[in-house]
Amino acid sequence: MNHKQMVMLCVAAFLGGVLGGVLSTQFLFPKPVEAQKPNGVNAEEFLLLDARGKARAGLGLDANGEVGFVLRSKDGNRTLTLSPDEPSVIKLVDRGGRILWGAP
Repeated sequence: MNHKQMVMLCVAAFLGGVLGGVLSTQFLFPKPVEAQKPNGVNAEEFLLLDARGKARAGLGLDANGEVGFVLRSKDGNRTLTLSPDEPSVIKLVDRGGRILWGAP
């Protein structure tokens, strides 16, 4: 193989690689979904997990469509909830369900 043939082979391989890369992105990868606003996130629930994967805080909707914000203590003994849909808008509850503090 002479020098001219080697150069032509390298150019053909380079162009084939570039063309193959462009075509593969058009046919193999799906288009991104445009369901959300550019600077917004839509979800029914947001959870903050600790290092062990245990939910420590959450913002979301329950089965009845009521909104709530929940914070849990590290040991899981106390839960602070904020929900405008409940009679006690803010309450601190122990693990057994006993209300330790509430506002209105």
